[in-house]
Amino acid sequence: MDALDVIMNKDKIIPYFQPIVSADTQLVIGYEVLARIELEDGVKSLGWFFKDHTIPDEYRQEVDEYVCNHALEKFLALEREAKLFINVDMNDILANDGERLIKNLKSFESKGLLLSNIVIEFTEQDFNGDFSLLKHFITYIQSLGIQLAIDDVGKVGSNLDRIALLKPNIVKVDLEFLEGDAFPQLYRDVLYSLSLLTRKIGATLMFEGVGSFNQLNYAWRNGGRYYQGFYLSRPKPTFQEVDFCKDSLKKEFHHFIHYERKKIEAQLVLTEKLGQLLKNSLKKLKSFYNYDDVVMHISKELNEVSFRIYICDHDGYQQSGNAVKGENNLWRLEEGSRYKNWSWRPYFLENIVRMNYERKGLLSDLYTDIEKDEMIRTYSFPINDQLYLFVDIPYNYLFEQDGLI
Repeated sequence: MDALDVIMNKDKIIPYFQPIVSADTQLVIGYEVLARIELEDGVKSLGWFFKDHTIPDEYRQEVDEYVCNHALEKFLALEREAKLFINVDMNDILANDGERLIKNLKSFESKGLLLSNIVIEFTEQDFNGDFSLLKHFITYIQSLGIQLAIDDVGKVGSNLDRIALLKPNIVKVDLEFLEGDAFPQLYRDVLYSLSLLTRKIGATLMFEGVGSFNQLNYAWRNGGRYYQGFYLSRPKPTFQEVDFCKDSLKKEFHHFIHYERKKIEAQLVLTEKLGQLLKNSLKKLKSFYNYDDVVMHISKELNEVSFRIYICDHDGYQQSGNAVKGENNLWRLEEGSRYKNWSWRPYFLENIVRMNYERKGLLSDLYTDIEKDEMIRTYSFPINDQLYLFVDIPYNYLFEQDGLI
């Protein structure tokens, strides 16, 4: 099928609607409009048609308006509150300053459409025009009550600074491009940044392309409020019932919460265990003046738990060498990091203050160790008001324990 076939068979083009579900109510809060064409061999997606810029602009705009208008007519007949997500190409929209889109939406407003129920969705990294004009247009449509969703955020090319300046209402992250249920750590770090960004700018984080139980769990664990994907529902020519997956989502959320509770409990148990081990180990020392002796002494007590131990002062300067576990579980002292400053690391100073205030050790989240290039956790423990012990825990130990990965 080519572009001309699509234009010649416009009467066979129909809008499909894929539901978007909210985590807080487990109900459908809106539907994304997707273009489909009904052929003899089945219903086909027209996603390729709108992404192919070798097709004349007027062809794409004609089909886009045809689908959009049919979707809006059906949406007006929907006798309940919901939002309609409409995909646009901002390059095409701003070619005439957005007047064509606004005029079309306002024509439906006169028929009873609430503009506050419309969400304009576009992909920021595909826009190649004047950013200031884009920002101005977005500010204008938001002033009309129309919401904005930025699509495909988190993929290569997304510019978080530009997204922050645009201040969308919804940030959409696609999980579909990930292979199976594998989530690379780099992508997790990007999602963490996105989660912080959406919170800062007051946007809602949405995950699309949710195609499996694990992907739904991943979206839930990473702060997603809205979910969309084949695991929940495939696009349909009709509007899915508002509570179609409420019962199943409640069951899955219960499973997620139970598992996360077990993880938190496991981390608390490890924190308590390490704290007690270190207290007992430090009591055996007659002096703390030789910091290298301290870390080598503790390494014998924590041989099964750690691969690297060192001491820093309250300003972040490392006062000892690194006690490092080598082959055959033999520990050695490495001098390279002595007197380096680690206060630049995220949460370092916050953890120092917390340890002083709470008088107990802290277990970090999972992160990638630069030297080992593997996921680890670090347990930090206050020796006194000036010195702090850091115990790096390897992935293989964490993997063997329930709830620590």
